[in-house]
This record gives sequence, C-alpha cells and structure tokens, in this order.
Amino acid sequence: MLLLYFILSVFPADATENRRHIHVVRRGSKHSHRGDTVAKIWIEENGHKKIEIAWSELSASEEAEILEAIDKHWEELNQRIDDVFAGRKIQIKRIK
Repeated sequence: MLLLYFILSVFPADATENRRHIHVVRRGSKHSHRGDTVAKIWIEENGHKKIEIAWSELSASEEAEILEAIDKHWEELNQRIDDVFAGRKIQIKRIK
C-alpha cells in the first residue's frame, strides 16, 4: 500500500516470523527492500489486532500518521498479507 510518501510492505520471507508486521519504506528510495526500511510495525499478536512499533527512524508525527492508517485499514492489510504469503498477485493501493 502507498501512504503519501511511504510504502507499507510485507516480504514473503516474513511468513516464518511469529508476528505479522509491516515494513515501512520511504518512497523515492532507489530500492524498495529491507535495506531501505525506515520502520517495522507489528500489527497483531496471537491472531489479534495489536499495533505497535518494533523499531522506527520516523518522526513522531510520521509514526502517528502511519499507525492511524494501519488501524483504519487493518483488515485489508491482513488480507493482502495472506495473498502475498499464498503467492497470489496483489495490486498496489493508494491510501490517504
């Protein structure tokens, strides 16, 4: 998903991690991969919604904006994560 100047992403290799999470990549960086990740945000714990920052290089206002968007689009994000882990093609969605 695209959120203003950030990309909210998940990587297929993350399927083995014990909690679902989103990588936040700053748009405009030359590569959209782990090396350009500016934050990692947990979105669940034991199958239940629990949004918290694992680590971040973002400002407090950027974090608040991203956390609000994740909360608002939580169900859709989880569906897209399911699709990625199942190998299904997904479309990029812009959110505001």
